[in-house]
Amino acid sequence: MLDVMLTCQTSRYKPLTRQAGNYAMNRRIPLLAFLLVASSGPAAGADVLDGVSSVHWVPTEEEIRKYRQSWNPLSHGPMLISSPDIQPEGQWYIRPLVFSQIGESSFGNEFRLATDANPGPLHLYSIQSPFIQSAYGITNHLEVVGQTSIGGFWARQNGEVDNDFGLGDSSIILKYRPIVQDPDSWVPSINWFNQVSLPTGKWAGTDKAPGGFSPIGRFPSTRSGEVSVTSGIAFRKNREPFRWSGGVYYTYSAPGLRNAQGQTSYFGDLINARLIFEHILSDKHGFGYNIEFVTLHGVTHRLDGHNINSGQKSGFSVIGVEPSIQWRIGDTNFLVGGGVLFTLAGQNATNSIYPNFSVFYYWSKTGKVMMR
Repeated sequence: MLDVMLTCQTSRYKPLTRQAGNYAMNRRIPLLAFLLVASSGPAAGADVLDGVSSVHWVPTEEEIRKYRQSWNPLSHGPMLISSPDIQPEGQWYIRPLVFSQIGESSFGNEFRLATDANPGPLHLYSIQSPFIQSAYGITNHLEVVGQTSIGGFWARQNGEVDNDFGLGDSSIILKYRPIVQDPDSWVPSINWFNQVSLPTGKWAGTDKAPGGFSPIGRFPSTRSGEVSVTSGIAFRKNREPFRWSGGVYYTYSAPGLRNAQGQTSYFGDLINARLIFEHILSDKHGFGYNIEFVTLHGVTHRLDGHNINSGQKSGFSVIGVEPSIQWRIGDTNFLVGGGVLFTLAGQNATNSIYPNFSVFYYWSKTGKVMMR
């Protein structure tokens, strides 16, 4: 797929025409290519030759050089999204993350603000510590990421208490950046994100917490204990002293084990969305604050067309916001961030808060560490 991606060009296509009272259009252009062409323009990796637009699927060395020389101080970055910009070739990081959840109320079938959530019937306390993530820049345009977790939970539901501690789920991620941001315009970096999640916790015999989800703030939120595939598009733009980033991600879970009725379990697919604002107050110290908005939606369909017979059959939604701070420890390559994610509104979900703390350590074979 990567070879196809690297060589793909937008082809000639016929304009929208009127035929027999209906509109016809060439629909063979991939959605991803359309998004990239629409967002790039000639200044962002596109040439126009004889009226035909072609996309540069690999940013040029000049585009990389301009980006690397622009304002982008070494700092932790957002807590709740993977950076759309790629590690420089040969650069590596490891990131321990402590992510916890405290939930003592729930939302009903109607979408409500957190102030309208109902007490109970579930009280849930969980922690993932350490949640370990590591990434490596294969090239200046391609990054591989691996992550796993160890954690536990304590829950009381309808008078019954349940708890467990052990290995959590694991995943491997491949990120490709076909467009790098242009410091002389508003063209952002664009990232194509692909993740495969594996139920290593289930394989190790760890029970999943009631509700069956990794926390809304963990990136990306997936259904615990299931094999799943996530794909999405993200962006980031730097304008001193601010950074903006965000993304939309779709997760498909493979059919699950047979339920108590002997049926194969089919859960609804998931949609994650993130929007982050950063304000860097001190370039030298990597000090600043973030405001991060996150959403998680369980939809009422599946990509494979199977009817949903497990989980929230009518879907669910959660919206949250996290204020956080970030700083750099001296002149080292250790970058720290911490914050609390608050639920703003929801439907058919728990109303929780999520304290979290994160540390990045960067290393480069060149000896010089650069911000992604």
